[in-house]
Amino acid sequence: MMVPPDIDAFEERAAIAEFDGGLPRAEAEDVAAQDQGFISAQFYWQWLADYVVNKGYSA
Repeated sequence: MMVPPDIDAFEERAAIAEFDGGLPRAEAEDVAAQDQGFISAQFYWQWLADYVVNKGYSA
């Protein structure tokens, strides 16, 4: 069973990468998504959107 990504950890990691690391926001979000095992922030947000629409995991 998969566990939903940690949105709070994502936001915190992206903020650190952006403000302390000097990355643009889009790159900072990619770093945060990669920390949770996603290829990029686009895939992270798509996974969350699919999860919400399907009200759970789909096989």
